[in-house]
Amino acid sequence: MIKEILKQVQQGKLTVADAEKELATYEDLGFAKVDYHRKKRQGFSEVVFGEGKTAEQIISIIKALQLKDKSVLVTRISKEKANQVLEACPSFAYNEVAKILFWKDSDQDSFFEGYIAIVCAGTSDLPVAEEAAVTAEILGCKVRRIYDVGVAGIHRLLNNIDEIQNATVTVVVAGMEGALPSVVGGLVSHPVIAVPTSIGYGANFNGLSALLTMLNSCSSGISVVNIDNGFGAAYNAALIHRLIQKGAKHNENALS
Repeated sequence: MIKEILKQVQQGKLTVADAEKELATYEDLGFAKVDYHRKKRQGFSEVVFGEGKTAEQIISIIKALQLKDKSVLVTRISKEKANQVLEACPSFAYNEVAKILFWKDSDQDSFFEGYIAIVCAGTSDLPVAEEAAVTAEILGCKVRRIYDVGVAGIHRLLNNIDEIQNATVTVVVAGMEGALPSVVGGLVSHPVIAVPTSIGYGANFNGLSALLTMLNSCSSGISVVNIDNGFGAAYNAALIHRLIQKGAKHNENALS
């Protein structure tokens, strides 16, 4: 890309000022510095956190990102604010359950083979589970949703265990006492990312009891993210999924 831009400058097809814009690693909007270099450094484009930003600020940021990337993701955005953004950016879509606003180029498909399993304990945990599922999909991963399979009816989980075991990585979302990740962790041979939710009665302490349960899990191979952080779990799952697929492709090329 750099060589092509320099070549265009040499041929007089591109001015030095325009070339500088093309090569810029970020754009200063005054209230935000949009990081165009994030994908090259980390593999995925910058994600916009919707809380605390005005609709006008979000519109400016996502329009800038849309010019550079194949997908744009805005997390934690209310329906009211999302509707304001959609008026200015009708190509975007909004998932009300996940509170996620997103745009994906029609030519972009899933980058990798296999899938990530998103396992959710109860219907009350769906907003966090959907945040994880939509995030993983926008990051280029295929997702299998396995919802309402909490430990209060363990047979529901066991009826879906083959699908969970065949995933490359599983995100497990649970509130209350947060026991589900330990159960799943004892049944699979791949990484499990546990997400405690703030769902539960008084002694749940807004997710703290579930968080502590997951941190103290006796099952090996479980990592834990912050309370209600479906996005963070999905991002880590996508990184793991990508590494697994790269390793598989490398081995395939070595054998061919």
